[in-house]
Amino acid sequence: MTGQPGRPGQRPVRVLIADDQKIVREGLVSLISLLPGISVVGAAVDGDDAVRQVADAQPDVVLMDLNMPRCNGVEATERLRELHPGTAVVVLTTYSDDAWVFSALQAGARGFLTKDAGTDEIRRAITAVAAGHAQLDPAVQRRLLDALSSGERFAVAPASDGQPGPASAAAGGGRLPDELTPREAEVLAHIAAGLSNSEIAATLFVSEATVKTHINHIFTKTGLRDRAQLVGYAFRHGLASPG
Repeated sequence: MTGQPGRPGQRPVRVLIADDQKIVREGLVSLISLLPGISVVGAAVDGDDAVRQVADAQPDVVLMDLNMPRCNGVEATERLRELHPGTAVVVLTTYSDDAWVFSALQAGARGFLTKDAGTDEIRRAITAVAAGHAQLDPAVQRRLLDALSSGERFAVAPASDGQPGPASAAAGGGRLPDELTPREAEVLAHIAAGLSNSEIAATLFVSEATVKTHINHIFTKTGLRDRAQLVGYAFRHGLASPG
């Protein structure tokens, strides 16, 4: 699965493709393998498979579909950000509604394209995120700017590593307490709002198991013991507010 060589002395960008539809996955492998300076190192059938293959193949970029069985692209992106922060994610999907877009960006995606994107757009996105930049579909970029200017709940705030992360009630600029991650702060805010684990999972487009993992991390970092204490902690530290 190799593409054409890049400029002399420059290593090709290593790409893994994740899409549950076989015809789409194989078509993307064939297409991207022909792009100069890019090498396809794997093809995954869902998010779980993508996370497993990234551990072995160590790609620079994962081209990620969103709506996949077992583990969708949002949850896989979040897991990759935690386990393999050196691998960037470009979402390539038919789903461009705001909930999917902002959830993917909050999870850590560095690029977002719809599947009507042309070959040049895909190549630019892959090379841009591999170089540490972001690359968004222009329509997605406009909606993101609109959300940020209106203070919408899907607004994205920069995480501590400089990548897009979930905005929380504490995103006024200060550091998060007890070394909480932005996602953990967001989970805390949802707990304070009275959401159950299943409701938080549905809101964040992740599994209940992922939510439970975040909550366990929060308990460990804060030294708290139960959900009621978490609610008090969230209000004390400005991670949630009445109403």
